[in-house]
Amino acid sequence: MSIQKIAQLAGVSVATVSRVLNNSDSVKEANRAKVLRAIKESNYQPNLLARQLRTARSSMILVMVSDISNPFCAEVVKGIEAQAEKKGYRILLCNSGSDIERSRSSLQLLAGKIVDGIITMDAFSKLPELAHLIGTTPWVQCAEYADAGAISCVGINDREASQQVVRYLAQNRRQRIALINHDLSYKYAQLRQQGYQTELQQHQLEWQAIAYASALSFSAGKHAMETLLAAEKRPDAVFAVSDTLAAGAISAIQQAGLRVPQDIAVAGFDGTELAEMVSPPLTTIAQPSRDIGRKAFSLLLQKIDDPESPAERVLMDWQLIVRAST
Repeated sequence: MSIQKIAQLAGVSVATVSRVLNNSDSVKEANRAKVLRAIKESNYQPNLLARQLRTARSSMILVMVSDISNPFCAEVVKGIEAQAEKKGYRILLCNSGSDIERSRSSLQLLAGKIVDGIITMDAFSKLPELAHLIGTTPWVQCAEYADAGAISCVGINDREASQQVVRYLAQNRRQRIALINHDLSYKYAQLRQQGYQTELQQHQLEWQAIAYASALSFSAGKHAMETLLAAEKRPDAVFAVSDTLAAGAISAIQQAGLRVPQDIAVAGFDGTELAEMVSPPLTTIAQPSRDIGRKAFSLLLQKIDDPESPAERVLMDWQLIVRAST
């Protein structure tokens, strides 16, 4: 099927079909609808290589996530993909695990001009190495971010969100609030721990306990909670830096014969679907994960269209959702 045939089926010019395929804003909506209907009915597949040679663009971007099994990461990717498709782009997904060698392999796509830009969700500590590898290619960092610099980024204020969780627990007369954290090479882990400690000081709560999970997984959260329960004085509340870790904590508490929230209150972070699936349902900080992904792509497209545009640092809103676990 050729572009000429699509034009004939839609009753428009070849130039109009071309503008639709290149996502031009100059096409009338009625004509755009005709062309898209003809493309769908004929199962037309555009020649992406020919388009790349003609426009110097591939209409593809690389998305590198630290852990695609993390429900938060998966939701952000869905937002990126939805916004990309609206603008005629496709994504290539790399599950980097924040491993610089795995990242290096995927970033070879940049040298071959196979992708027009990149969105990363890697650990903050890896950003200098990534910056060296990525060079001048349009780039947006998602969730993890630098306080300043030439890289556009989007996320939330992790420190303030963490403080809000701890404040809520303290105001509900919890005196021994523990934290289940993850890898401090991630900036979000650093900031959420800072928020936890700052809010304890605000409420003059001297008792604190931090357990570090080996991974962002249910089993790692369960093991971290078991460590807290084995201490001489157990917590009466636990704040976990992800819903997945919090779900593991609830399991450990219940298996120890204790009740949530009567004996130990549990709060999570991210606002994933998992928070509503556990029993009791989980109090959590809900991040606008898909909106973060959409915004990340919009920032990237802005950089692709105008490489000289200044970097932007976007912090989005969050919400504390109180449920039966606290």
